Amino acid sequence: MTKQRRDDTIPEKSSKRFFVILLTAFILLPTATFAQSGSTGGSGLFSMPGIIITITLLIIPVVAALFLLVVKANALFRNIQNRKDSEEATRFAAYLKTLNAEQLEALQNDRLHQDYHLSNQELSGPFSPEDSKGLLSNINERANIRFIEAKRRAIVRPGIDPALSRLILWFLGTATFWLVFGTSVGEYIGIKFVAPDVDQVSWLSFGRLRPVHTNAVFWGWSSLAMLGLGYYVVPRVSNIQIHSLKAGWWTLILINVSVVLGTIALMAGINNGGGEYREYIWPIQLLFGIGLVITLVNYLRTVANRKTTEIYVSNWYIVAAVMFAIVISIVAYVPNFQNGLGETIIQGYYMHQGVGMWFMLFTLGLVYYYLPQQLNKPIYSYSLGILAFWSQIFFYTLIGTHHFVFSAIPWSLQTVAIVGSAGMIIPVVSGTTNFIMTFRGAWHKVAGSYTLPFFIVGIIFYFTGSLQGTAEAFRSTNLMWHFTDFTVAHSHLTMYGIIAFFLWGGIYAIVPRLTRQEPPQITVGIHFWMAFIGMMFYTVPLMWGGTMRGLMWMEGLPFIESVTMMAPYWLWRAIGGSLMWVSHLVFAYNMYRMINPRKTVNINDEAIKKLHTNNYELVDILDK
Repeated sequence: MTKQRRDDTIPEKSSKRFFVILLTAFILLPTATFAQSGSTGGSGLFSMPGIIITITLLIIPVVAALFLLVVKANALFRNIQNRKDSEEATRFAAYLKTLNAEQLEALQNDRLHQDYHLSNQELSGPFSPEDSKGLLSNINERANIRFIEAKRRAIVRPGIDPALSRLILWFLGTATFWLVFGTSVGEYIGIKFVAPDVDQVSWLSFGRLRPVHTNAVFWGWSSLAMLGLGYYVVPRVSNIQIHSLKAGWWTLILINVSVVLGTIALMAGINNGGGEYREYIWPIQLLFGIGLVITLVNYLRTVANRKTTEIYVSNWYIVAAVMFAIVISIVAYVPNFQNGLGETIIQGYYMHQGVGMWFMLFTLGLVYYYLPQQLNKPIYSYSLGILAFWSQIFFYTLIGTHHFVFSAIPWSLQTVAIVGSAGMIIPVVSGTTNFIMTFRGAWHKVAGSYTLPFFIVGIIFYFTGSLQGTAEAFRSTNLMWHFTDFTVAHSHLTMYGIIAFFLWGGIYAIVPRLTRQEPPQITVGIHFWMAFIGMMFYTVPLMWGGTMRGLMWMEGLPFIESVTMMAPYWLWRAIGGSLMWVSHLVFAYNMYRMINPRKTVNINDEAIKKLHTNNYELVDILDK
């Protein structure tokens, strides 16, 4: 009578084994596999780095296919079981039809007796425990895995328009796809650093795949995730519905089309020349720009029709970020003075404003909403938020030329960029102080949250990574670090340690509210720690090796010696990148668990439903 089955048993054991096997394959491969060798004489075919890496890459889709086969088989088994449950419910309904009133009453009483359980309040009473003295903390009334801290579930808040929820989930879903795709390309590029002979295909050459990686994670992952989270924040803090859902869908389509076409063009060798982060040719980048213009109009009209008196600081940051993204795109693609030094100066402006005035400004606006929401308390200081906003606009727009210190660009312009870099201490310190002070009196909530650790990591690297950029701008340090792998480490500390971790925190905060489905807390923890540890394995060796390489150049040592010296550090880069990449697969799995609806089949309810659907009538056969 009370038999009940759940159809939400995703094969977690199989997925965990898959991730463990994949991670072990990358970590346990011998160091000699990834080391560059000057000679291959006397060694077998299968000892060549390129052959081993190629075999490894061929094994990965095979393992993935086996994993998919297990998932499909499990789904087939669940469907068969559900069909059996439905048939059993039909037979049960037919059986109920044959019973008289007394038999039904006896059956109902038997069910009540079987379903009876103690309330666990027989000795303690019906009242909730109180602790007015604050002596007890971290109370957990549910059994859980002993070595895993139970996390607080997402608070059910007033629902938003289901159509807007669907739009946001599409933004975040496509962003997740581009994260996995872009970092898979990055993983392959990292392997090429330790096994450069892994392939000889022009479409897979380093010079073509590197911009595919950066543009996919910039315009595909980060931009779509930011816009998706923004479509929740802008109307929420304005206390009004979004102005146009149709405009949001057009933005989603245009940006995804631009990234798809841009990826194909870059792999085919069609690009914009030497402009970093603007490798897309102008017709493709135009699609992205049109999407931004549509978004700006949509956001502005929403804010203009707000039902609040003031414009919350989040909307200041978000709307300004979209404005700057449009401006820097126009400056980078439209003017005709991009020749010689003019193009170099424009490149520095575009490259740095893209990071600081699009990604950073927009993401900080999201943090000003999601961090107080998760802590359930207001931001520490609204004034500090406005100070950080205006000082970042003033100083960040000046610092693009610090990428070209000791170049032919006028010395005075280089000095202005260095001064602007030093001035960035003001917005960074004020913003970090604001976020840290918001935690005041609420640090105990970190242990019970799976979103706050992501925000904490983002805040830490917002401070350290941003000030590291200031330190790199000075002429003495620029002389040592420029053109080395130190700048690669710095870019990942900022775009990954700040932007990606903030976006993950916002996604884990909002998606369960939209779908009413929590991610598995164990896999959220795996995602966090693998991403964090992988980033440290990636960046710290590159910073150390980059410093040593710069010193070797300053001493006038042969260039090839610095290349040989970097081999072990590039190995750590491959290991750290592999951990980061696997963490993204775990994140994609968590997104699937949060978005995919899970159905529960209750045989009792199904039987009653079928009984009414088929117009069965219960009669007392003894009276006939």
